[in-house]
Amino acid sequence: MVGVVSTATALLLVLAQPVPANASSLDDVFAKLLVKQVTGKNAKKHLDALQAIATANGGNRAAGTPGYRASRDYVAGKLRKAGYKVTLDPINFVQGWTENSPPTLTRTAPDSKVYVPNEDFFTFQPSPAGDVTAQVQAVDVTLPPTPTPTSTSGCEAADFTGFVAGRIALIQRGTCPYATKVLNAGRAGASGIIIFNEGQPGRTDAFAIDIGEWRAGIPMVFADFAVGNELAALAGATVRLKVDATLTLGTDHNVIAETRLGNPKNVVMVGAHLDSVPAGPGINDNGSGSAAILETALQMRNYPVRNKVRFAFWAAEEIGLLGSDQYVEGLTTAQRDRIRLYLNFDMVASPNYAYKLYDGDDSDAVGSPAGPPGSAQIEQQLARFFDRRGLGHVGTDFDGRSDYGPFIAVGIPAGGIFTGAEGIKTPAEQALFGGTAGVAYDVCYHQACDTISNPNLTAFDVNADAIADSTARYAFNTNAIP
Repeated sequence: MVGVVSTATALLLVLAQPVPANASSLDDVFAKLLVKQVTGKNAKKHLDALQAIATANGGNRAAGTPGYRASRDYVAGKLRKAGYKVTLDPINFVQGWTENSPPTLTRTAPDSKVYVPNEDFFTFQPSPAGDVTAQVQAVDVTLPPTPTPTSTSGCEAADFTGFVAGRIALIQRGTCPYATKVLNAGRAGASGIIIFNEGQPGRTDAFAIDIGEWRAGIPMVFADFAVGNELAALAGATVRLKVDATLTLGTDHNVIAETRLGNPKNVVMVGAHLDSVPAGPGINDNGSGSAAILETALQMRNYPVRNKVRFAFWAAEEIGLLGSDQYVEGLTTAQRDRIRLYLNFDMVASPNYAYKLYDGDDSDAVGSPAGPPGSAQIEQQLARFFDRRGLGHVGTDFDGRSDYGPFIAVGIPAGGIFTGAEGIKTPAEQALFGGTAGVAYDVCYHQACDTISNPNLTAFDVNADAIADSTARYAFNTNAIP
């Protein structure tokens, strides 16, 4: 009870003061208060709970398992008790997929040719069943191939400008996730999809792969470079594409919690994925992000926020960002426009950590481009927190590997913190953050050893404070975001 009384007293003292002419003063007061309230010690209790859930449910918290459902119920229960408006947002994922017979890819015009299944091409798991004969249309392919993989074929909706609905999309591998290419093709009205290799020396050619994506609703295969190059070169090439498979979908839920107060037309979203991989309990990936934003939400439950704050705990991130992607896809244009910014926290306690802030302005001019307008300001706001504490930080690309992806794809500014996954720490990062150069940031990434003993609690404590700081500031003031 002592904590509750002190929080209420502090809030009353703040609210009793005259409203300052400079609105930023208020967000600074509440940010400092929330940072004091959000402690690594209390946030770790949620990590302990997630470990206990995994231990009691087969060692993991993966999508479609009892471990995930128990994690969902734990988070939702805490938030409801704290007074949030909580919604269990249903999403679909692939529960089962079976290929009943080999796929067919046969050229029927301008001449005939039969391509060899499971040699020249493979079915993309989990392709829906389908049997279509149609003309092939190449989508922004790079032929002949360049010395290094640079194809962006199918990565942008604009690549499909001029695409004739009903044709089979011929797309080159490269740059963005396969799922992005598949969804863009489906939205453009493709009746089937052939993705082929870039043609780079040393690249594995046709192979079987599971992309976890089925929502285009059309048959899709992955072919070697020779097949794609041949079809792209033939004017009017027509093929029969057939996939014979059985696809079974399951349902999971995102946990969405919203403050009762705040402007509903100016929403600040804070998110982390709640699921683990099947191999282990996922305590750093991403129990750490989930626990930190959960504790932040619990501690700010009584704050008189000016902007609506919406906390999201995403399902099925590990199998293709399915929770966040389906959430964003399901929003109307008006609902998207109300989201002022999105903050993402995925792996914030890696044992060999670096403090990495998403590079909103592409200041390093390498890798992925800058985020939507406003992303640079989010990076700067997070950087100020670390600068005030005398802590170093580096940039990290918006490479599409976490739940900010669907938000920046529709123009919503984003930012966040990441402490590293399977990448290798550099000597410069060792000098800045300590730890060991030449070793992965998290040697237990996606493994059974990502248990309660894996997270670095120093990084976890610092990042929980950083999350509290940015959440509180934007809860009261988003003027810096265009």
